[in-house]
Amino acid sequence: MVFATSHKFAENLNPLTMTDLLIRLSECVEFGKINRASPFPPNMKSMDGADEITRQLLEVGVHPQTILTEGLLPGMERVGIKFRENRVFVPQVLMSAKAMNTAMVHLKPFFLTGEARQKGTFIIGTVEGDLHDIGKNLVAMMVEGNGWNVIDLGVDVKAETFLTAIEENPVAIVGLSALLTTTLPAMETITRIIKKKYPDTCVTVGGAPVTDEFRERIGADAYYRDPQGLVEFLNDRVSVK
Repeated sequence: MVFATSHKFAENLNPLTMTDLLIRLSECVEFGKINRASPFPPNMKSMDGADEITRQLLEVGVHPQTILTEGLLPGMERVGIKFRENRVFVPQVLMSAKAMNTAMVHLKPFFLTGEARQKGTFIIGTVEGDLHDIGKNLVAMMVEGNGWNVIDLGVDVKAETFLTAIEENPVAIVGLSALLTTTLPAMETITRIIKKKYPDTCVTVGGAPVTDEFRERIGADAYYRDPQGLVEFLNDRVSVK
């Protein structure tokens, strides 16, 4: 496996050591090890976490894109698969997302300069009339943790707010979330309004009362049963471009 590095490549660090650090970083994300001070998980107590390892990798000249794709993303992908298979639960996913976000603080300046790239932009919001945000937040964290720029519009989001966000981010993919059966008509209305004004915009839908049959009926492009399903759908769209 070959890792790209910047012009600051440290000669005193061999590729095996860099590989080990990237593997350790992916494990910190997978198991939710935020930093050295974090007591969670117990078997990694007093060990460096995602914070310290990301800084170490940058300091020795490992390219930020390599840190993202070879360190952070594999860990977050494993968490998503475990969550789908009910081998971990929401608290573990939240810890993993926090570890990921802690590492991303160090990488975000490189996204601004263009030295590192995100996969695309994902706009998400809970539809008008629905104030539930746990599922939406979990999806947003999983998508962001897999290398996407996420624009979270919050809850009780009207069609006009989605349209404004799409206008500002014309190639973004949109995610509509709902928990209440009574807000499914709002999801349908918002989907149809988006598709009428921006027919090329990809609209995904999800939430407890949503089904693929409902998705097809309202004209949305994809239905995700769980966050990992959505992540895989988004990544597939990137890979075929």
